[in-house]
Amino acid sequence: MYQFSYADVQEDDVTESKDRERQVLDRSIDMLRNAMRLGGDSQEAIEAIYYTNRVWVRLIEDLGSEENQLDEELRANLISIGIWIIKESERIRHRESNNFQGIIDITTMIRDGLK
Repeated sequence: MYQFSYADVQEDDVTESKDRERQVLDRSIDMLRNAMRLGGDSQEAIEAIYYTNRVWVRLIEDLGSEENQLDEELRANLISIGIWIIKESERIRHRESNNFQGIIDITTMIRDGLK
């Protein structure tokens, strides 16, 4: 019978959580790239913006939780980035911007930092 320490289980949970977060951000990036290719008026753009906003709203909620164990300054910086992404997404949705690439670049950097 295998016995795992609490620290081992906790480490596995963190690893799995980061993997899920990477997958969600990958999907957002893929959707945004497709939306950029097809144009801001496409159904794909609407779906990409909606998905991206949901992802970042959820991430911001998690980052704002007292249970989040990241450094407070890092959490604050990520929340600020998330707010920018949501605002920029809304600008795209209202046809005030077409800055898909900016959102893609920032999201890619955040995803890559999860390793």
